[in-house]
Amino acid sequence: MSNRDKILDIAMNLNRIGNWSADGFSERQKRINTFLYQTSVLINSLNTSKFTNQFKKTFDNFVDSYRLLEKQARSRNVSGLDWGERAMTWGNILTHRAKFVTN
Repeated sequence: MSNRDKILDIAMNLNRIGNWSADGFSERQKRINTFLYQTSVLINSLNTSKFTNQFKKTFDNFVDSYRLLEKQARSRNVSGLDWGERAMTWGNILTHRAKFVTN
């Protein structure tokens, strides 16, 4: 799987997670945690040495924000709508910036 495909899968996962969270984080927490785990595996499998400079800065900012989202989900100290919107925002950003990822 190419880096671009992985980035797009991460973005799709973030949008799914965000929607579930906005619909009720506590009721969907098990599913959200499963997708957070899968997303982390994808992030760790990326070959970041092939990222363009245009995408590297975005990715570094994303990873910082993602780690915070992940930490908040584990602590269960989550405002479903706000947390979900932040996840979906990153999903949208990554979708649009994926064009700068080389395979």
